[in-house]
Amino acid sequence: MVDSRYPLIFDGHNDVLSKLHRTGGLAAAERFVTGRDGAVDLPKAQAGGFAGGFFAVYIPSPVDLDFKFEEMTKPAYDLPLPEPVLWDDAMPVALSQAAILFGLEARGALTVCRTVADIRAAMGAGKVAAIFHMEGAEAIDPDLHALDVFYRAGLRSLGPVWSRSTIFGHGVPFRYPSDPDIGEGLTDFGLRLVKRCDDLGILLDLSHLNAAGFWDVARHSTKPLVATHSNAHAICPHSRNLTDKQLAAIRESDGMVGVNFAVAFLREDGRMIADVPLEQVMRHLDYLMGQVGEDRVGFGSDYDGAVVPGDLTTIGDLPNLRAAMVRHGYDEALITKLCHGNWMRVLEKTWGA
Repeated sequence: MVDSRYPLIFDGHNDVLSKLHRTGGLAAAERFVTGRDGAVDLPKAQAGGFAGGFFAVYIPSPVDLDFKFEEMTKPAYDLPLPEPVLWDDAMPVALSQAAILFGLEARGALTVCRTVADIRAAMGAGKVAAIFHMEGAEAIDPDLHALDVFYRAGLRSLGPVWSRSTIFGHGVPFRYPSDPDIGEGLTDFGLRLVKRCDDLGILLDLSHLNAAGFWDVARHSTKPLVATHSNAHAICPHSRNLTDKQLAAIRESDGMVGVNFAVAFLREDGRMIADVPLEQVMRHLDYLMGQVGEDRVGFGSDYDGAVVPGDLTTIGDLPNLRAAMVRHGYDEALITKLCHGNWMRVLEKTWGA
């Protein structure tokens, strides 16, 4: 069990729902409760002091993962954007993954939270607090009817794109070295999506948007700018990371950045190789806090969706992260902010409760 002196960690991104969907759907939910061969499950949460976080519904592309991961170990790479996914194909997958999330709740494995009060109550009761998040809006129709229905079901966070185009906008490819200034921004549908999400209080996740889309959200949204799982481009010049100009906009909006554990976005050389010391995570934390302030940085691990440092293989290893912060000289108040306090702050500003 994690040392009770350390604060619980609330995390900006995981992909366990798509992993469970791929390996048995609802029938695989029991393995989440008892323990599974993956990064996120209930026993590991209890061992690692994992409070919960954003549980992503993600529609996969027919990508050769072995080829992708092999390419990303090279000194430079440029993977093309996958083809768009049609709404008719995306909706059944989104519904299935949402059903897994609510199936886990029915089994007592987590609590789906719609307000910050819900999150705090779950944390206080020792329950995993889950935010229903969508990574890519392929399951949202042009009229936004599905958005309203998913909101009623508990959706509280949405990324308009993953790293492919949707009817709402365009993502960035997995490209190193590169900056995110790649292609056009949001479509007219995307601008309508921004307004409706603002009206409902759905957090807009900017992590996979290209630079033009980022700036469109910055111009049209009234809410804090949030990138749930992105790192500092100044340290790792990957297309998925945030430039200083983007970080300045996040600071000015009183937004938030969740440090991504994916090694390709941590390493200076952009390579997907797991031999990354925790001090490299501290480098990104230090840099991001220098750009946006210590109230606007947290974690967005990308667990179950990325290759991560060997010392952080699963959420059961999160005590290693806390220990690294202590060694690095962070005090208790700052560690608490980074672990969960800053997420609570920005969610209160975005959701209004």
